[in-house]
Amino acid sequence: MSQGAPTSGITLPPLRPGPHQRRLDTIALIATFGGLLFGYDTGVINGALEPMKRDLGLTATTEGLVTSVLLIGAAIGALGCGKLNDTLGRKKTLTLLAVVFFVGTLGAVFAPNLEVMLPSRFVLGFAVGGASVTVPVYLAELAPTERRGRLSGRNELAIVVGQMLAFIINAIIFTIWGDHDGVWRYMLAVCAVPAVVLFVGMLAMPESPRWLISKGRYEGALEVLTQVRTEDRARAEMAEVELLAEEESEAQTGGWSDLAIPWVRHIMIGGVVLAMAQQLTGINSVMYYGSQLLVTAGFEQEAALIANIAPGVIAVVGSSLCLFVLIDRIPRRTLIIAGLIATTTCHGLIVLASMLLPEGMVKAYVILTLVVAFVFCMQSALNVPVWVCLSELFPLRMRGFGMGITVLILWLTNAVVAFSFPIMVAFTGITGSFMVFFVAGLLFIYLLWKMLPNTSGRSLEELEEAFARGDFH
Repeated sequence: MSQGAPTSGITLPPLRPGPHQRRLDTIALIATFGGLLFGYDTGVINGALEPMKRDLGLTATTEGLVTSVLLIGAAIGALGCGKLNDTLGRKKTLTLLAVVFFVGTLGAVFAPNLEVMLPSRFVLGFAVGGASVTVPVYLAELAPTERRGRLSGRNELAIVVGQMLAFIINAIIFTIWGDHDGVWRYMLAVCAVPAVVLFVGMLAMPESPRWLISKGRYEGALEVLTQVRTEDRARAEMAEVELLAEEESEAQTGGWSDLAIPWVRHIMIGGVVLAMAQQLTGINSVMYYGSQLLVTAGFEQEAALIANIAPGVIAVVGSSLCLFVLIDRIPRRTLIIAGLIATTTCHGLIVLASMLLPEGMVKAYVILTLVVAFVFCMQSALNVPVWVCLSELFPLRMRGFGMGITVLILWLTNAVVAFSFPIMVAFTGITGSFMVFFVAGLLFIYLLWKMLPNTSGRSLEELEEAFARGDFH
């Protein structure tokens, strides 16, 4: 696979400003509505769950089910849409997912009981998982090497903006209509708006040029590239990708059989370890159950909903710092491992605070501060580079397949954590729950140090050739 003439022999002209850059920014803005939906749908349950528990008669177990069934759907959506990306293309897949988001939202809003809510949440999850593999790949394949980190990372920024909006909208709706029966339905209904924007917007967006080349549609690929590059740069990139696509076609790449190749197996294992590490930080326990976690720490219900906005805001601040300052200045591998060390340190401090401080508002505010610090470390050094790195790791013809497998593992891990977290808190409190995350963090720091390749600073085609030579760092 791709062991012939080096693509690095093709010199790419420098990026130059112009209308093509603005066109690329517009495409990224529309595509990242998929990330916004991802964030809102996963974050809205944080405030909706408490009133939903009363209306639908949820127990600790069914509460975990309502949260985790979306994540099971996301795992299946990630796997299915990874393959769909390679078959239908990135644009058509995203357009279809917008429809699935809308249908799932309607089902959840009007669900009269748990029996309707669970399949509706599953459908929403399928769309979330599909977006999580499609948007990063679409952006990475449209982005020039020099802007790939910042452009691909916009999806993660959109996710945390979606979660922050969910927290803010939840707090506003609960403050105004908290005495209404079914107030949680208002919270869920807001998701229909970005679903419509994504559907209408994607109809006018181009397909990924790299996907078009993989299907032999060279004229269409050049037409797309000239929309988002100067003509000389577009033609040089075409030559680079065509050469690699031809080599891959001869090597029959693109599926499970490729795992017999040692370097492909190495990057697949690295991707799987990275996906599991991100979820076992427990970030989504904070994003899904943050308000309930703060109640456990000592806040009243309404105060917890308002205080819970702080992690949402700091997530956006951290992601913006990573996206606009760090992502293309620090190697992905270095940033990810440093981020995991920082989040694991925060877990250890939360465990100590929970064990040593007496019950009361001092303890509640210390834990809130440490949770906010954890979210900041996660978003400024870990979340954005993880999604960017996953979108860069895999060779062209198995990019959808590779993303599908790794994000499947990510969502399954997420589902296990989401289902077990309220049960863990009920049995072991904050101390035991965050001790699990602390130990997992230590393990994954070691595993990522051993297995994770560096993906920054080179074109996707140069990365593939380097990995094929065994050069992972």
